[in-house]
Formats: sequence, C-alpha cells, structure tokens
Amino acid sequence: MPKSLFQKVWEAHTVRTLANGQTQLLIGTHLIHEVTSPQAFGMLRDLGLKVAMPNRTFATVDHIVPTDEVAEPYADPLADAMIKSLRRSCQEFGITFFDRATGKQGIVHVVGPEQGITQPGTTIACGDSHTSTHGAFGAIAFGIGTTQIRDVLATQTMALGRLKVRRINVTGRLGPGVYAKDVILHLIQTLGVNGGTGFAYEYGGDVFDRFSMEERMTVCNMSIEGGARVGYVNPDETTFAYLEGRPYSPKGAAWEAAVAGWRAVASDPGCAYDDVVTIRGEDIPPTVTWGINPGQAVGIDGCIPDPSKTTAVDEKASIEEALAYMKLKPGAPIKGTKIDVAFVGSCTNGRLSDFQEVARFLKGRRVAPGVKAIAVPGSQGVGVLCVSLGIDRLFRDAGFEWREAGCSMCLAMNPDKLVGDQICASSSNRNFKGRQGSPTGRTLLMSPLMVAAAAVTGRVADARAVFNVA
Repeated sequence: MPKSLFQKVWEAHTVRTLANGQTQLLIGTHLIHEVTSPQAFGMLRDLGLKVAMPNRTFATVDHIVPTDEVAEPYADPLADAMIKSLRRSCQEFGITFFDRATGKQGIVHVVGPEQGITQPGTTIACGDSHTSTHGAFGAIAFGIGTTQIRDVLATQTMALGRLKVRRINVTGRLGPGVYAKDVILHLIQTLGVNGGTGFAYEYGGDVFDRFSMEERMTVCNMSIEGGARVGYVNPDETTFAYLEGRPYSPKGAAWEAAVAGWRAVASDPGCAYDDVVTIRGEDIPPTVTWGINPGQAVGIDGCIPDPSKTTAVDEKASIEEALAYMKLKPGAPIKGTKIDVAFVGSCTNGRLSDFQEVARFLKGRRVAPGVKAIAVPGSQGVGVLCVSLGIDRLFRDAGFEWREAGCSMCLAMNPDKLVGDQICASSSNRNFKGRQGSPTGRTLLMSPLMVAAAAVTGRVADARAVFNVA
C-alpha cells in the first residue's frame, strides 16, 4: 500500500498507542532555546531526572539576545539571566549549546539546517511554533510547550494525536518579483488561518520542485500561521545537495546509506491524502498583509477590504476589528500605505538568499527620510557570509542598520521594538496586535524585496516597479 512521508515517519517513530488514542512518539531531534526551556529544566531538577538522550538535544540563544550588543552582562537583566540559565543547564546536562562565543549561534530554525542537524525522515520538536520550518527537509517537525519539553528531555518521547495530511500543489511558475513568502501568504489568505487545523501540509508541485531549500523553509515556516501543525516537502536532490558536507551530516559510506534512506522516506506515488489543493503559481501576486492575522492579506494591486460590503457577520466583525487597530481606510489601495520601520530578518526570511536577493536590487538606493530600517541575519554563519560577500556594506550604504544575529523585531522580546503606533514593513511571520513590541504597533508582512521597496520609497510599493524586476 503506497504511503505518504507523514505516514512513514510517524510509524517509524511510534513507540506505542496510548489509552487515549494518542501516539507516544520518539523525538529524533530536540531543539531548545532560552525562552521555553528554563522551566522544563527546573521540572527535571525537581523530579530528580536527567536528560535521557543529551546527544539528541541542541541549544541556541535567539529570542532575547540584543542584536546591537554583544558583551555580557546585557543591559536587560532578564535577558542576561536567561542566557546564563540556559548555559548552566546545557553544561549540567551535557547538551550541545551554540552559544554566541561559538560563532554558530542564531535563530534555532536557521541554525539547525545550516549545521546539518535537520535531516529527512526524522521527528523534530522545539519549544517554538515555527519548528515547522524543518519540514522543508522531509522531517515531521512541530512546536511544543514547556511541559512537553520536559517530557522530551526526560524520555525523548511525547504524546501527540495523529494528523490528517493535505497535499498542496503549486503548479506552473511564479512571476518575476514573486517569492516563497508570497506563496505562503497567498495560501494562508486562500485557505484561512484555521484552514490547516488538524492537518499536516505536504507541499509539492512544479514551484516547490524548483524551490531552493531556503525557499522551502520559508513556506514550511509559516504553515503554523495557516493552522497546520506540520508542513513538509518531500526530500529530493536539492535536499541532499544542501546537506552534504555540513557539520552534523553523515560522512563517507554513512552519507550514501543516509541518502538511500532519505529517498525511500518520500511519499509514494499513488498514496492517499485526506485532502488535495491545487494553486496556480501564475495566480500568485506579491502579497501584503493589511490586518492583524496573516490571512488578512491582499495582492499589491488590491485594496483593503470594506466591512460594509460583506454580509457574513463574523467576517465583518473581524475586518472592523483589524481596521480599527491598523488605522487603515476601508477600500483604499494597500499600495501607498506609509511606513515608519522596515525589517529584514527572522526565521522566515533571515537567510543568506534573502539578503542576496535584496542586495541585487538595493545597490545605489537609499532608505527614505524618516524610515528606520534594520537588517538582522538569522545566524552568525549567515552574518559572516554576508560580510564576506560585501552584502552588509551594501545594506549600510543604503541606510539600513546591520545587526548581530537574533530574532530581533519579529517578536521584540529584545530591545528591537516598535514605538507607539509605528507601522512596520516586515519580512517576519506574524502581524498580531502588539507582536513587534508596542501594544499599538502595526505590522505589514511581505517578502524581503517588498520590504526593501517600502524602505526606499517610505510606502508600501510594488517591488517589481521600484526595482524594475523582470
């Protein structure tokens, strides 16, 4: 019987079926960071337990680290205490920690792949909702809570209900100036922020076949924004080429054996899915959010919805709430919306290819007067590569602040925050109320090149026109 990748990986990691119908699932790789792990380590100490398989756990610091400050102690005493707590716990329990001094620190969902820790055919858990990023490699990867972190540390297993699988095909080709970020924003707009509830999303089709690993990671990263617990792409030659030679990838004969196994884990032709959705790549425009969830989005040539023109009570109330918070005019074009801040970075779009693509078009341009623009590499490794290629200098010459690696303004658990009701063109993943540090701050999600276009014009703009993208 043909099986999907989800079915194969799930079955291979099933320890047993519990009385409540959930599966006790072996977690192949456990990723931790400084925000959700301290309480879990405290629970272990209270129970007198050790970490069951410390060689399967990897730690980094990302959420709270200041991106404009390297020396410790940090100005923020809470941030300083959190990094020191994680450092002590990793030493105590024998866990590999990509601390800032290692040169390998960064956002957990950037570090795992670039180190070769993220591999096909395994289960990956982390105390962060965007763990779905790692599904780009053909892994079943998901975010977990603090008590589940405790369970994984103590037993290397956790209880989880089995998901349905929706296959999402994106066919044809994307137009010029349309990127992976536009694909996932369009999918969420089409299927809804709750459309994936109870599902794992398997992405495929012509567009995904041609995508780089970093593009696949961008889409899988935001699966959670569409309600899905998991998002993945079947492993292929692109996957193997990315992983070969990375620090934690298999070497020599073990590499050949690993690739053979990875090929076999891909979904079988003719396997059954619970649902199938097909989207034409040609129908996806550069996309921008206008509201307070990632599904409230519109193509760059579209207009902000008018609640008076919908008859659905819930939808009308949702639009009215969003417009009241965002202070946007119903029926107005999204293009031309004034911005105050531009942010390129995050676990969604803080990788080398994101900065390279912006750099292609940014040379000779300047950030508009009155706009604060920051660029934050997703890892120290990305930062080093950008420096070696002169990308950091190009951003600085354009008027961007170039920062150290971290989550930065994506969620603002660090000094990088909006002030008052500033509106930010952001390459990050969430536009919730207060997400970027100010309770009245406003976020417009878009691709990195669209952020750059907004930065140099001071307004939401079509990057294709601004940069003559063809």
